[in-house]
Amino acid sequence: MKKLTASLGLTAFVLATTSAAWAGEDKDNHISFGRDDKQCEVSLNYDVSVEPSKLVVSEAKKEVYRIELGRLYVNGDKVELNDKQQALVNQYAGEVSKQLPEVIDVVHDAVDIASTAVSMALTPLLGDAAGAKIDEMMDGLSKRIDTVAYQNGDKFYLGATESSIEDTFGKEFEQEMEQLVQSSIGSMMMTLGSEMMKGDGESFEEKMNAFSAKMDKVGDDIEAQIEQQATDLEARADKLCDNFQQLVALESQMRSEVPALRDYPLVSAKQQTLRE
Repeated sequence: MKKLTASLGLTAFVLATTSAAWAGEDKDNHISFGRDDKQCEVSLNYDVSVEPSKLVVSEAKKEVYRIELGRLYVNGDKVELNDKQQALVNQYAGEVSKQLPEVIDVVHDAVDIASTAVSMALTPLLGDAAGAKIDEMMDGLSKRIDTVAYQNGDKFYLGATESSIEDTFGKEFEQEMEQLVQSSIGSMMMTLGSEMMKGDGESFEEKMNAFSAKMDKVGDDIEAQIEQQATDLEARADKLCDNFQQLVALESQMRSEVPALRDYPLVSAKQQTLRE
């Protein structure tokens, strides 16, 4: 079973890249991501959308500030900027506009990999009927992620605040998942027991060894399918972390120079985790 366990570990990684970002340990329920080595741990404190000439930072569907064609508006009011402030604001908007699509791409690629891995891992184990239910669960997750991390033409949006998370992954989502599990758990357990007892051999131990060998083969197949994809995804996530640490420094400078933005940090990082 070791191969299957290792492959499910890869599955857990790609799932963690997506769902754990919204449901992690962040006390304020803001989207956050980081590396296991704790050298990078950043969080987004607001919902954010970007278009070719506009960056909008919002909370609970209410605009907090926007940068549009080099102009800054905070709580709906235009803020007069000197040349230095305008240069910082424009640079910051450009960097956020560059990073956000990459975050969204990583999220969706992670969901695709996770969906494939989960289906490959559990369908042979639990049967086609249960596999269909699993696919339905993953489709539901994917559709909900589409509402908080998406591209629509040349607009990109990432929902990161408590209200966005609750709207997407709140009680309704939990109930949907519970209903799917409850409707299929019986057949899953029956299929699992049947698969165990169909193994070659007369004794229970021989049957379990045969079942374990079958699962090893499943693990080999999954690993061959997703290991490289998961490795590539992890490398992309590492690069994002590095880029966002630089963005934290740029935002800090901008907020220092533009008093109207001092109370509205979009990106936060645990200072002790940043590289020297």
